[in-house]
Amino acid sequence: MGTTKKRSSLAGAVALAGVVTVLLLGQTIGSTGSQPSSAPATAARPVTQADVEHWKRELTNWGRWGAEDERGTLNLITPEKRRQAASLVREGISVSLARDAETETTIDGPRPYQVTPLGITADEIRIAYHGFIHTHLDFLNHNFIGDGVTYNGYRPDPAEVAAAGGHARNTVHNAKSGIVTRGVLIDMARFRNVPYLQPGTPIRIEDIEAWEAATGVTVSAGDAVVIRTGRWARRAEVGPWDVANAAAGLHASVIPWLRERDIAILGGEAAQDMAPADADAAVMAADDLGPRPLHRFALIYLGMPLFDNLDLDALGEVAASLNRYEFLLTAAPLPTRGTGSPINPIATF
Repeated sequence: MGTTKKRSSLAGAVALAGVVTVLLLGQTIGSTGSQPSSAPATAARPVTQADVEHWKRELTNWGRWGAEDERGTLNLITPEKRRQAASLVREGISVSLARDAETETTIDGPRPYQVTPLGITADEIRIAYHGFIHTHLDFLNHNFIGDGVTYNGYRPDPAEVAAAGGHARNTVHNAKSGIVTRGVLIDMARFRNVPYLQPGTPIRIEDIEAWEAATGVTVSAGDAVVIRTGRWARRAEVGPWDVANAAAGLHASVIPWLRERDIAILGGEAAQDMAPADADAAVMAADDLGPRPLHRFALIYLGMPLFDNLDLDALGEVAASLNRYEFLLTAAPLPTRGTGSPINPIATF
């Protein structure tokens, strides 16, 4: 297996101690066609408020694309990046990354789609799409610092937002022309040769870099990175559970890596964080980051739109069958002034 790449100075804010080994059993994965005998992972301490304060100073994208910017990391998807992504279409196979519309109330989906027929030729669809069940895009005014400031210093007035029927800035309308870029599937469940990761399982920088070394795929600027933990495979086996408080996902110490690699958009099968997050009490209680520090840091400080509640099982099967984990990713939100949108991302190989 290739050697793990050196940590950048950005990631150095998190002290690392101890080494454990993740054994990979009987699974060939990725474009190299080779199978590592083991992948090293480092047992990091919990993220502290001092780490977070350092990241706020050193990693923020506020002002990076100008004081008036409302697109955040979507600026990293350049014409060259789109051409690179288009060149990945070879087989002509397309796969949806979205769940079918959920119409029943469950513990992980208390607000299902409401579909009302209007005669036999029309219907009305009502949806409160944020939460932990519907596939959707979070945009840059979805989360805010405690005093009401969102990405790039925009401070909305709640009364004005209500009167205008939407925000003046940082809305999902800024993605109206669509997201067209290189997609990368990090299928961590398949990499660990399990049908799904158990709730509370962390994914750290070392795990991601071990996956890169095994597959020969390197995450690069402007990519849309989607992480498969096997949530839906587990849900099919054991039934719905409170995924808001018990989920496999990215450890908060991955935050510097997101900035270092300049990812354009990040997606997961719930929110992106492991739950409960491995962070100290001050971080968990903070009015800007709270219980999902990576998710909220990405939106507020990096200006990184997020795909929530993706269904990556079908994508994982196709990627494994082709031994390809990069593809053209396309998605387009509803052109509203909202904080996000229901969405159906498409991977094309």
